[in-house]
Amino acid sequence: MSANTIGVMYKVTNFGESHGRCIGTIIDGCPAGLRLSEDVIQKELDRRKGQSYFFTQRKEEDKVEIVSGVFKGVTTGAPICMMMLNKDVDSTPYEKMKTKPRPGHADFASYIKYGGYNDYRGGGRFSGRVTAGFVMAGALAKRLLTLLNIEILAHTIEIAGVKARPKSITEVKKNIGENPVGCGDLEAATKMLKAIDKSRNEGDSVGGIVEGIALNVPAGLGEPIFDTLDGDLAKALFAIPAVKGVEFGSGFRCAQMKGSENNDAYTLKGVRVLTETNNSGGILGGISNGMPIVCRVAIKPTPSISMTQKTIDIVKMEPTSLQIEGRYDSCIVPRALPIVESMMAIVLVDHAMRAGIIPRTLRGVDHDICE
Repeated sequence: MSANTIGVMYKVTNFGESHGRCIGTIIDGCPAGLRLSEDVIQKELDRRKGQSYFFTQRKEEDKVEIVSGVFKGVTTGAPICMMMLNKDVDSTPYEKMKTKPRPGHADFASYIKYGGYNDYRGGGRFSGRVTAGFVMAGALAKRLLTLLNIEILAHTIEIAGVKARPKSITEVKKNIGENPVGCGDLEAATKMLKAIDKSRNEGDSVGGIVEGIALNVPAGLGEPIFDTLDGDLAKALFAIPAVKGVEFGSGFRCAQMKGSENNDAYTLKGVRVLTETNNSGGILGGISNGMPIVCRVAIKPTPSISMTQKTIDIVKMEPTSLQIEGRYDSCIVPRALPIVESMMAIVLVDHAMRAGIIPRTLRGVDHDICE
């Protein structure tokens, strides 16, 4: 299997580089008979692009084009290729520092792995820009998940040490669109924005934590032992370039709890078996248990900062320093929200197809997104 492909039945292949001609994705295994337009994909790409003063300074159109796999507005069952052009590209700063790996980036590791043939412009294959392909595949996956009434939501719960207070799902849905950081706690959102602004003015950057929630996931998804649902979700989430940690449910906090505190007691709601708490994060034994899937993703500070940093000239093999002149985001956490949602959606669709609850063709399926 290619290292650029994820999934068993819903296979997603990612391609492109930050300063290359285009970024895109190929989805093999999408059921035939799904109504699909570029507008559906574009909506999610626009979320990823972000519009705020605090975020990206690179202004790309990010206009998606569906190249194959859709005929007369309906998926055909053939591989679906989607791509967008890179237009606002300035590689000049990267030419100046191509022999000086940037601290916190994959420059040195990729130089060694690929013998110096790696595309170093803007981080090349290791740039956050490749996540646009994740969002394309994720937007399609989200559409498929509506067949099962599964809803995925990501929101910011921490930036620069500023933590959001716990809020209900209803409050989170209402509030995340009312602030640029996508936080369900409006008071915390204001403080987060101030922290981002302060860091930006100092030429520095900040990281944070995103929580992803999948609602109405049926029990039984997951393929133990090595294709567990949480294992596949973690793998997909770690493919996001800035992610350095993933946890489910109570996560690392469970190490401080007693079994009587961490165990989720079972209860009945009509004919449904649920749990009174959700410390498991909706997954036990690598299999969904019918509760909301809750995961948290730690996102590191953007490594591209304007402060002078120490490095090594890998040609001269001597210590040196560099000051990054390119365009960078002072905080990428808010832009990660649709990316986290997309990676969760991709994995859930793949496992739903493996479980047989999303068919390979949608003929006869009674749903308004089907032909």
